[in-house]
Amino acid sequence: MELTLLGTGAPAGLPRPFCPCAACATALGADARAATAVLVDETLLLDLTPGAAFAAARAGHSLGGVRQVLLSHPHDGPPVEVPAGLPQPGRVPDGRELTLLTGHRVRAVAMDAPGTGYAVTGPEGQRVLYLPPGGAPAGLERGAGAVEPYDMVLADVVRRPDAIARLRAVGAVQPTTDVVAVHLDHDVPPGAEVRRRLAAAGARAVPDGTTLAVGAYEDVPDVPRRTLVLGGARSGKSVEAERRLEAFPDVLYVATGGSRNGDTEWTSRVAAHRERRPGSWRTAETCDLVPLLKDDGAPLLIDCLSLWLTDAMDAVGAWDDAEWADGGERELRSRVRELAEAVRETRRTVVAVSNEVGSGIVPATASGRRYRDELGRLNAAFAGECEQVVLVVAGQAMVLRG
Repeated sequence: MELTLLGTGAPAGLPRPFCPCAACATALGADARAATAVLVDETLLLDLTPGAAFAAARAGHSLGGVRQVLLSHPHDGPPVEVPAGLPQPGRVPDGRELTLLTGHRVRAVAMDAPGTGYAVTGPEGQRVLYLPPGGAPAGLERGAGAVEPYDMVLADVVRRPDAIARLRAVGAVQPTTDVVAVHLDHDVPPGAEVRRRLAAAGARAVPDGTTLAVGAYEDVPDVPRRTLVLGGARSGKSVEAERRLEAFPDVLYVATGGSRNGDTEWTSRVAAHRERRPGSWRTAETCDLVPLLKDDGAPLLIDCLSLWLTDAMDAVGAWDDAEWADGGERELRSRVRELAEAVRETRRTVVAVSNEVGSGIVPATASGRRYRDELGRLNAAFAGECEQVVLVVAGQAMVLRG
């Protein structure tokens, strides 16, 4: 089964007409995208968009053989003209299945937002799932029996990464599934930035007019096993770390700062973090990271290493010069080594957050300088065991490694 993506953008296209934003200003050439429409084996058209016939011609295809046109979402704006010879577009009721004369089977999938998803099975058994903009499958239940994985999923990965998480949770998306982002809008700057974000979710984007062979191997970047996200205060480092795992189910969020009863500012910070996190994630408040890293299980998001270090330095008496000299320093070095070794040997996906404090004002106190130095050593040891290291500045992620 072959799919030709006549467009890969949001319903308004990219750049949006008359939009002055930076993302639209830079969406040029291969990064410019028409509204998403997919031609399946030149016989089925998913979503009819303005200029679909010209887009097909530019890609070396024709709409002359299309026998069914299905719409996935309500279309705003003026009605789209149906090219001569095409059947009238329609939508299939949720759960209903169509069988085309060409041997393709199409089942309508219920969404949690306005629109309809379509699961297409080709004559030779390949399976594709196409989701509408802003939508995720509804009614997916774990443990309801074996779920046959899809060979390819076309979805709004940037705005609804939880759609991919839901599909992964029930086995519908597996490591061999080719996840392709469509309905791309101006939420993320095009080019390198959108590719980086999609790669973190195990997905990719392709230019308009690309023809994809379903089931063919694609060299999609592997999701890094271990990632360290560094940044200063309010740099956006926690948001970046959370974004890297929001397309995966059952993430364990490891909060190393505790609850700090009575500290209202800390309570508001914790609440803001919880509000951002997907509801399916679990939380553990602990600084005992080594056992978690040694266990098998769901991905870990550790936020943050700087608070883990504070706890470790408290435990070894690092703030007292005499205790520090009389074994405290050796004990801290041992704890950092043990943590780094656990990171090296872990089989879990790990994203850790830490503060980058070595580039600012020199602390005025000896204890402050000691903490700064030890955090630099911890960050270096942890980063040495990671496939990817990212520095976040003003909300912008710069890849230092990987």
